[in-house]
Amino acid sequence: MLTVIYSDEFLNHKTGLFHPERPERLTAIVNALKSVSWTQQLNWQPPTPVMDRLEPLMTLLKQVHTPSHIQRLKTIAEQGGGYVDGDTPMSAESYEVALLAVSGWLDGVDQVLTTGRPAFVLARPPGHHAEADRGMGFCLFSNAAIAAYYALQQPDIQKVAILDWDVHHGNGTQALVEEDARIAYCSLHQSPCYPGTGYAEEHGAYNNVLNIPMSPGSTIELYKPAFQHYILPFLQKFQPDLLIISAGYDANADDPLASISLQPQDYGLLTEYCLQLTSQIVFGLEGGYDLPSLSQSVLETLEKCLSAAF
Repeated sequence: MLTVIYSDEFLNHKTGLFHPERPERLTAIVNALKSVSWTQQLNWQPPTPVMDRLEPLMTLLKQVHTPSHIQRLKTIAEQGGGYVDGDTPMSAESYEVALLAVSGWLDGVDQVLTTGRPAFVLARPPGHHAEADRGMGFCLFSNAAIAAYYALQQPDIQKVAILDWDVHHGNGTQALVEEDARIAYCSLHQSPCYPGTGYAEEHGAYNNVLNIPMSPGSTIELYKPAFQHYILPFLQKFQPDLLIISAGYDANADDPLASISLQPQDYGLLTEYCLQLTSQIVFGLEGGYDLPSLSQSVLETLEKCLSAAF
């Protein structure tokens, strides 16, 4: 069995007509997962309600984000919605949905540490662009960074690695973890591309950051050596007790927001690489805006997890 953490409440973050980060992203993935032959091997789990863990969740949130950022998002929602920046809309329910998404990522950590097997957090809004004091790039709270700090509070977890395979660099995640020796951050992303960060020369305060910029048009034939010669050795040397994957699927050739040329089945290979490192993997959804390739890519990821021998 493989746990998928999901709630229809994640659909209540409304971004407006024609916005690429839309509720239909999750609907397409859910429909795909319920139509495959191995659907009975999925354990659907709702996220822990925010009110059931409000105090520890807010403590974690304030560890990563400034009080003014948290309050600003709350105020925008209370006013019926608005824009955090030019790309990042909120509706009246977006603040509560974003908190629930964080809770879902924490549940992903709990699930993996309990079972020793991967889990997939099928939540939105995404988070890897959110910085300490601002949301941007469709992101409100830094889900992956918060999950990493939460994991470090758990028994026997000394080190956590975050692998970000979204086509865009996770500027927020890197900024929030690069000065903590207990967390490694690794990203491969299109360059040049939004948000214009993630240089190969950046190594973090403890050589705990690895950025691999990829040229537009890159295919799996360029991703393979990047994993084999750089990412896997970097993560193996770090020896994390838990691997968190910012699982964006916008490096697909059909994605409208970037120009990398992966195919959905390539994400199965990337997943296999990660499973060589550990079975303790939290996958959390980030980008991916072409619905057919997005949903097929998630299927490829989960199928490889189900077929792996632990």
